[in-house]
Amino acid sequence: MFKRWLATVMMTGMALHAMGQVTKAAFGKMPDGQGVDVYTLKSPQVEAKVMTYGAKLISIKTADRTGKVADVMLGFDTLPEWLKDKTYNGAVVGRYGNRIALGQFKIDGQTYQVPTNDGPNALHGGPVGFDKKLWTAKQVPNGVELTLISPDGDMGFPGKLTAQVTYTLKGNALRIDYRMTTDKATVVNLTNHTYFNLTGGTEDVLGHQIHINADHYTPTSKTLIPTGNMDVVEGTPMDFRTAQTTTRPPQRP
Repeated sequence: MFKRWLATVMMTGMALHAMGQVTKAAFGKMPDGQGVDVYTLKSPQVEAKVMTYGAKLISIKTADRTGKVADVMLGFDTLPEWLKDKTYNGAVVGRYGNRIALGQFKIDGQTYQVPTNDGPNALHGGPVGFDKKLWTAKQVPNGVELTLISPDGDMGFPGKLTAQVTYTLKGNALRIDYRMTTDKATVVNLTNHTYFNLTGGTEDVLGHQIHINADHYTPTSKTLIPTGNMDVVEGTPMDFRTAQTTTRPPQRP
């Protein structure tokens, strides 16, 4: 089993010992000439990098049990490669992470339409989601705070939405906090879309161990829209209540 002692905490977490260092550097330019910056967060145990394009986490370096340091996140070395990526890797996805059936939702009796970009559905906020936007950033203690203002009607969503995402690193705890404000009733569901390989890329992910302390899961339709049911994991490939070694991709029930 591969173990790299990195605690990645989404929304909540415990601040551990050792204060971090934060530096800023230019990473390249967008096609329209706007500059993209990368912020490097360092502690004695971990180094993480975040860029302003898509508020993306682009690197996490940490040591394994033998002390060997490697980047445990999948990614690219240059901005042009990141601009071509279609997997949402490392990005903050929104306004609405995951799928909206037929790209439609209703608030207070009014139906809103988001452009579809995943078969019949809208995925991760539509064709031009938050992952494709240039965020503004400022250094904060032990981290970086990124801000994006999404205007009323952006990708069909109602309300002017201000999103703030803060990455902080203390000791071996990398924490991501999300804060959103809006001037109109809307839907919002932000998350981070990082892909990991705990071997540091020396092997594939087969052989990793997965442990998920969940008794139920949400089954989906053929187009990956939740059915609304909460099914028990017992007796299905979705049962990870005890650690399971990945020898092949889990099959959908």
